[in-house]
Amino acid sequence: MDNIAEKHLHIVSFDVPWPANYGGVIDVFFKVKALSEKGVKVHLHCFEYGRKKAKVLEDICFSVNYYKRDISKKHLFKNIPYIVSSRTSESLVACLLEDDYPILLEGLHTCNLLNERRLSSRKISVRTHNVEHDYYLNLAKAESALFKKYYFYNEAGKLKKYQKVLKKADHLIAISQKDADYFAESFKNVTFIPAFHPHKAVNIIPGKGNYVLYHGNLSVAENFNAVRFLVNEVFNDMPVPFKVAGLHPPSQLVHLLAELPNVELIANPTDEALYKLISEAQVNISVTFQATGLKLKLLNTLYNGRFSLVNDKMLSGSALDSLCVIANDASALKKQLKRLMKQSFTEKAISLRKEKLAILYHNGQNVDKLIELVT
Repeated sequence: MDNIAEKHLHIVSFDVPWPANYGGVIDVFFKVKALSEKGVKVHLHCFEYGRKKAKVLEDICFSVNYYKRDISKKHLFKNIPYIVSSRTSESLVACLLEDDYPILLEGLHTCNLLNERRLSSRKISVRTHNVEHDYYLNLAKAESALFKKYYFYNEAGKLKKYQKVLKKADHLIAISQKDADYFAESFKNVTFIPAFHPHKAVNIIPGKGNYVLYHGNLSVAENFNAVRFLVNEVFNDMPVPFKVAGLHPPSQLVHLLAELPNVELIANPTDEALYKLISEAQVNISVTFQATGLKLKLLNTLYNGRFSLVNDKMLSGSALDSLCVIANDASALKKQLKRLMKQSFTEKAISLRKEKLAILYHNGQNVDKLIELVT
């Protein structure tokens, strides 16, 4: 694309996007990287609350600024959502006012800037990472701790009301087709651009493995519930070896898995160890009970693993249905597992993965589309 070397873009991120080790920040980091590789001068603004300043961001961005997120409890009592109220900064506004470059806001979290009159003449786009009130409603349903459950329900109500702020954006860039369809019912200029991700090429070992793998952040209630369902309802009477890998498994899960002879827990694996587990598994299994956002771990398994067995909520508008085996209850999952454990993953299946993923999830093509929209 011509003249991209002269393009500047402010990106306001809800978190420090390094290390890129959970859904939202994976999309932010690899988007920033793809834009920089195209010659766009990215001015990155990060809300900081626990993650450290990262030199790697300075290496790929034109400038990086950090703002402390105010996580004090006073924000719980405001009318606007906590995730928004705790991410306001006068020094951020002052920094944005130093030039007239376009702005990309990451998530509803950073959308208080759409109400900033001093920025009313600027081109401002929003990357929607979820239908946030649906996401928080599902978090509430999955949560057993009473205070957290109340917080999630309360936040869901506030997020639903607050969402109307998106009408002030020039463009909404949805992360899944399902989200794009939802936003298009209420807002103009909605475009689906899939998640940016670290995978450059499909790298799958043909043939067979001898175990099934589930991976995810195990401290998240949604993932904990998925593992509990799988061990209690699916692998309870199947002799197939089942490995569960992920960050920060709660003690309740550690004790549950320790009692099962065919189940192995791999806590806090390194990136290299996780990649090896994914690539050597016969089946990578992923189920979720909330159809919100794109589950980036699904891309991880499709680029690097053999068979991908999921429920339909896991796909959630990702357009990846044809690359997965879909089963929606325990009995269907068992049936598909029995079938898949006997099959070899062929070179033909690998070619199909390459072809499909190159059409929709190619960072290079998607970044061109993004540049056209937001700059």
